[in-house]
Amino acid sequence: MFSSLSSIPASLLRHRYLVRQLTWRDIAGRYRGSAAGLLWSFLTPLVMLAMYTLVFGVMFQTRWTGGAPGQAATTDGHLSFALILFVGLILHNFLSECVSRAPSLILSNSNLVKRVVFPLEILGWSTIGSALFHSAISFVALFLIYALVQGAVPWTALLLPVVMLPLVLLTLGLVWFLASFGVFLRDIGQVISPVMTLLLFLSPILFPITAIPQALRGYLILNPLTIPVEQARALVIWGVLPDWGQLAAYSVVAVLVAWGGLYWFTRSRPAFADVM
Repeated sequence: MFSSLSSIPASLLRHRYLVRQLTWRDIAGRYRGSAAGLLWSFLTPLVMLAMYTLVFGVMFQTRWTGGAPGQAATTDGHLSFALILFVGLILHNFLSECVSRAPSLILSNSNLVKRVVFPLEILGWSTIGSALFHSAISFVALFLIYALVQGAVPWTALLLPVVMLPLVLLTLGLVWFLASFGVFLRDIGQVISPVMTLLLFLSPILFPITAIPQALRGYLILNPLTIPVEQARALVIWGVLPDWGQLAAYSVVAVLVAWGGLYWFTRSRPAFADVM
């Protein structure tokens, strides 16, 4: 059933109504009983942005000595630094939110495991949908701040979904892998938080990639956030087109990870009920 690459979009299209319902339930449930409600979707990333800007932009006097890929530039000013930082934080928060929830995804929906007809793989899609909702709100906040500080947002920002799609597919594959492993190995959830912190400090989010010695930059590319962050900044901040070759290679890897995650998830699903 899930032996071909076409099974990835097919699993979404076939159950799109359920995915939509589960995604909205997840979003609404997170803010149920909260006085500020969805306003927290704006406030949380802004608070994190202010904290990182204060620490790295004000206290450590970090300056961004790099522009678009292949260009040299130095960015001065705390607000300009904050905008560059914000793009990376949005993508990191998206990946972090998804993979942090993944190990407990099946465990927290144990009532659905024994329902043979229920497509458990759509829990991965709903997790992605919820995280994308919060990322979209953060990008809206970014664009508003950018318009106030720098003027009109570059037209290249319209291509942002092209950069986001490979990251979404790669994250989806990781969610399916981790959701399955989380059933059999409960300790895996304890590993996610330090790993995500490591990925934050080992990706060009808090510093430009030009700050890394040339000999070590190849290793930085292995970080799943490096290419999306660099290409997203190229579109949104510098107003230039992405590196299509680099993006194509990343997309191939992302599709393979998504397919492998779905294949592993469906093959291991029959054992979920026995373990739980």
